[in-house]
Amino acid sequence: MVNVEEKAATGIAGLDDVLGGGFSRRHVFLLQGEPGTGKTTIALQFLTEGAARGERCLYITLSETETELRETAAAHGLSIDDGVDIFELVPPESLLDADQQQSLLYSSDLELGETTKMIFEAFERGQPHRVVLDSLSEIRLLAQSSLRYRRQILALKHYFARSGATVLLLDDMTSEDGDKAVHSVVHGVVHLEQLAPDYGAERRRMRVIKYRGQAFRGGYHDFVIRTGGIAVFPRLRALEHRAAYDSALLTSGIAEFDALLGGGIDRGTSTLLIGPAGTGKSLFALQFISAAVARGERAVLFVFDEELGVLFKRTQTMGFDLERLRDEGLVHIEQLDAAEISPGEFSHRLRERVALFKARTVVIDSVNGYQASMPEENALILHMHELLQYLNRQGTNTFLTVAQHGLVGDMRSPVDVTYLADTVILLRYFEALGSVRRAVSVIKKRSGPHEDTIREFRISNDGLSVGKALTNFQGVLRGVPVIIGEGMDLPKQDSAGYGEF
Repeated sequence: MVNVEEKAATGIAGLDDVLGGGFSRRHVFLLQGEPGTGKTTIALQFLTEGAARGERCLYITLSETETELRETAAAHGLSIDDGVDIFELVPPESLLDADQQQSLLYSSDLELGETTKMIFEAFERGQPHRVVLDSLSEIRLLAQSSLRYRRQILALKHYFARSGATVLLLDDMTSEDGDKAVHSVVHGVVHLEQLAPDYGAERRRMRVIKYRGQAFRGGYHDFVIRTGGIAVFPRLRALEHRAAYDSALLTSGIAEFDALLGGGIDRGTSTLLIGPAGTGKSLFALQFISAAVARGERAVLFVFDEELGVLFKRTQTMGFDLERLRDEGLVHIEQLDAAEISPGEFSHRLRERVALFKARTVVIDSVNGYQASMPEENALILHMHELLQYLNRQGTNTFLTVAQHGLVGDMRSPVDVTYLADTVILLRYFEALGSVRRAVSVIKKRSGPHEDTIREFRISNDGLSVGKALTNFQGVLRGVPVIIGEGMDLPKQDSAGYGEF
């Protein structure tokens, strides 16, 4: 027994979330998008979901053949044999016979009337609860004028409204005049887009243009077509997510570094590690992962820039056995391709991994790779703001790395996210007595006091080690410091290039 009060769920969790539960019953909706955007796949999922709920479903096709539809459904593993009827509406064979073609009336007059009659007859035979009409382009061509087209859509709407069916009209937007007459007639409009970046896979997104009497999730939402159907990633709104958590000061496990941070990092905050390539940003982030595991917590690491095999080998020589932590289920490590993943999908995947893995520490390495998945910097800032706010509200600590252009002197960041992070840690190269050294400083911490000093740090087989404040240097952040004062105590270098503090 079908509950006519509930909404008609589409079977696509993300789309149902965007629509506030699905399509309201007994109404007509428009699903529009250029060829290749996924209209047919969504329609098939909509019908198979209805069939799974015990509803009678009808797919009326004017453009694709029944064989093509069944092949599409089979490719996604969708079963349309039970509960889904397919009515292939094609011109009668007599219309293709020159001897049978009439000449007293315009063929469009006859064909439009015949088409409408056949649609109604197919509906009357099955009395379906859900209907898909594919596509309006064929009806628009038969109508030949905007007035006749609008009247035909109104006739279809009133007919289906009396029958109590939930109807999805598909439109491939091949009309040159961009006629939007249907928008004012239907109950709701969902628009699909396919974008082709200069490099990488195509990107798809959707937007609900109209939905009468229903609150929906506005704006664009990324989606992908996979084996199995459509997956929609609703735009993240951090205000909708808040969890209670205990405040605490989290340490890194390196006493000198924690002193630089004013005792540590507050729970539920974000930290930005910024500096030129090779300064050790990833290692500092891994130090916090190691400390989280030592506290009995789990962590998630998203890697954009480095091959996992190289990462495991490199970090293992420095005391971080990431491969073992991953195999033991303590750290979830995922390598991402910026050319293949959209910002919406990344946000969804991060939330899913944090929830399922119950992670309290998240590392994104790096923002440079994350930026590559976005066409505009402004979009990156907005996505990052919502993402960090969401993680903060869950009591999760987030660590981001940003590689600056250049090595010493005047360096520039590809994107400025320093104002979004609660804590900003700056890493620098500097030259001293013929050697290239590394320095670390904390230039911002919203949640409490921190040292305003600059400390030298070393990377060795034992991991990271942070020394005392560089009180006898001036100009360390510029890369070429000047020695000032008396009694300067520089560490001596050992044979491996490392020194003691």
